[in-house]
Amino acid sequence: MKLDSDRPDFVMSARKQNLDWLGKCYAKDLVQESPASKWVHLLELPSPFSSDEALLLCPISADKWLAWIPDHGEAILYTWQFCHQ
Repeated sequence: MKLDSDRPDFVMSARKQNLDWLGKCYAKDLVQESPASKWVHLLELPSPFSSDEALLLCPISADKWLAWIPDHGEAILYTWQFCHQ
């Protein structure tokens, strides 16, 4: 199989995807009304070694968030999995 590297989007598409993570939010209208960039308390831990707090990064839908959890990494959290501090 031969890769078609002459396509204009062949090399650049991967780089463009990572330039603006906020642009990937599926529910951009929720960002201004929601606690984005806020620390929340996790009601269940993703692993026994992870922190019990998460930083909300971006809403994905009405009940899901992209979050960063110390000692774990990025995760998708449902709203019932955390509470606001």
